[in-house]
Amino acid sequence: MSADLIAHLQDLASDFGALDARRMFGGYGLYHDGVMIGLITGDVLYLKTVEDTRERFRAAGGEPFLYARRGETVPTSYWTVPEAAMDSAQEMRPWLALALEAALRKKAASGKKRVAKKAPGKKKPRG
Repeated sequence: MSADLIAHLQDLASDFGALDARRMFGGYGLYHDGVMIGLITGDVLYLKTVEDTRERFRAAGGEPFLYARRGETVPTSYWTVPEAAMDSAQEMRPWLALALEAALRKKAASGKKRVAKKAPGKKKPRG
């Protein structure tokens, strides 16, 4: 079924841009121009969010992807889209755009952190 869902999503995103799906963790990562914007697991699409876009997903009835870790349920930054978006390219486009924006912002923020961590610091003199 996931192959059908992936093909359907690629059709829905035709005016947004090419989507690629890569197998991962029993599901698929969904990529736009090499940037992971979503995941598919259990034949459900979840799109990337960040703190200030998450509320739009929540307000539209979205739910986060959850997984179990050490006996606890952990929510992720990937959320479902409204049902109407799964049936209409016009309805899907804004959700894909939000996911891409979130993924790019997250990537840029993590890149800044990496640079900051690698920046040379003052060393204590040995002696």
